[in-house]
Amino acid sequence: METESEPYVRLASLRQLHQVMADMNTARSLADTLQTVADGVITALGYEMACVNLVRPAEGDLVVAAFSGNSAAEALITGRVGSRESWDRRLNMGEKWGDLVFIPHTEGWVLDDDDVPQWYTDGPAPRFEDEWHPSDRLFAPMYTPGISGSSCGELLGVISVDRPRNGRHPGAWGREALQMYAFQAAIAISNARLRANMQRALVRLEREQQALRASEESFRQAFEYAPSGMAIAEMGGDQHGRILRTNDALCRLLGRPASAMRRYSFSDLVHPEDIGTLLRTSAEGGRAELRLGRRDGTYVWVSLRNSVVADAADGPRFLLTHVEDIEERKRRELQLAHRASHDSLTGLPNSAELRSRLSSRLCRRADTGAGLESLDAAYGHPAYDANGHGFDFAGVTPSYEGYDHHVHTVAPEEGRDDGAKGLAVLFCDLDGFKSINDRFGHNAGDAVLIEVARRLGRAVRDGDTVARLGGDEFVILADGLGKADAQDLAVRLRNEIIQPIRAEGRAVRVGASFGIGWAHCGMTADEVLKSADERMYVEKRSRPKAHRRAG
Repeated sequence: METESEPYVRLASLRQLHQVMADMNTARSLADTLQTVADGVITALGYEMACVNLVRPAEGDLVVAAFSGNSAAEALITGRVGSRESWDRRLNMGEKWGDLVFIPHTEGWVLDDDDVPQWYTDGPAPRFEDEWHPSDRLFAPMYTPGISGSSCGELLGVISVDRPRNGRHPGAWGREALQMYAFQAAIAISNARLRANMQRALVRLEREQQALRASEESFRQAFEYAPSGMAIAEMGGDQHGRILRTNDALCRLLGRPASAMRRYSFSDLVHPEDIGTLLRTSAEGGRAELRLGRRDGTYVWVSLRNSVVADAADGPRFLLTHVEDIEERKRRELQLAHRASHDSLTGLPNSAELRSRLSSRLCRRADTGAGLESLDAAYGHPAYDANGHGFDFAGVTPSYEGYDHHVHTVAPEEGRDDGAKGLAVLFCDLDGFKSINDRFGHNAGDAVLIEVARRLGRAVRDGDTVARLGGDEFVILADGLGKADAQDLAVRLRNEIIQPIRAEGRAVRVGASFGIGWAHCGMTADEVLKSADERMYVEKRSRPKAHRRAG
């Protein structure tokens, strides 16, 4: 039977409950929220002790996160952990009061073997049916808020309560109040956890932004003040390769202002002979050595290295190009290559370079139709396929091969002057040179060789080769000449050589003997040179000695 004061007591409890719920939702942190939940059980629901067990998201077990009502018990169990398995067993036994779980002292002995943190209080046996026993347990599970009610979400935690102040089991109103309180506490804890996660995310985002700003500033300074050239270009689309930004070092290297550089791509600046190298360089991070044009029309050798830079995860990509000046290194490399292939005294191509140039014009194919016909007759089919490649007959390899895109070198036939053109090889040997060395010394001899080289180079056409074979021997390669043309060239060169030469303060003269050979495919470079050399000696022996000295 209700007393007259009971409605007033319930109204006061509702006011306290409303205030506690407001406090839960205005707590500054998750820890404050949990403690407010525990304290509210004491102040608004009429229990002497309360404990909040919170599910740890990563591990899944429950930790005692807040305690209220008994400082000794609080010191004993706060921070202790109970396994999820033990908690699931507890929540599935005892009496179900809606979402609440009540385990009477008569079943409490079952709980002695689990690891759920708990406190023990002594007291006499109940004197009446609904009297609270010190070993009674009442749990209010908290679930993440669901659409249709408190039990629709996942377990968030459990509120444990003990020792109602009236000493009795809670009635219908008390049970409903505790269940509603657990539901509101779950909302408050979820919101507090969300706020904490958002705060952590904001702190992390701010740190990332600070790091990004620092990184961008570091990149800007590294880009602007790099000692070598740097450029950023568009990647993809209609403007692929267009230069967007350059640093001072690149502008100084090319002698172009930054505003002008933005009108170009590297394909606009590269040397025409190097455009293929640029195009073969992978835009995904390739490198190449090529020449870039300066504003004054000259070119500079650079090492160009590309890297792809993404503006964002799905944003546009740009090409970061590092340009290093390698002019000095390239000049040294070219000088070394020139020294390896040219005579140190006269600057003319040396013997190795001469043979290389001559060999590049010769394949190992025989040049006479009779030779091909004899092979056809011997083996019953042509010696070459439709593409000009040589066949290998029964393991017998011909001494020549077909070359794709190769124009065969053919010599004018002996005894005929039908206007045929070929590659003439003029072997030149100086007459009377040894006597100059003997009489005036090697310095005078060197001066003669240098001047002869200069005169020969001046007398031939662009594209012809004048080489020093060694000693006082020179060789001229002249393509596209007939027999009469070659003879005229030999006479013209001899007339250049026999003119007086100033050496060591005196005028000296040397003569020259020429032998004319003809290169044709099927011969080696040495065979061609030997042929011209032999003809030169024939010509030298056929001339009187005095005539040879006089030229």
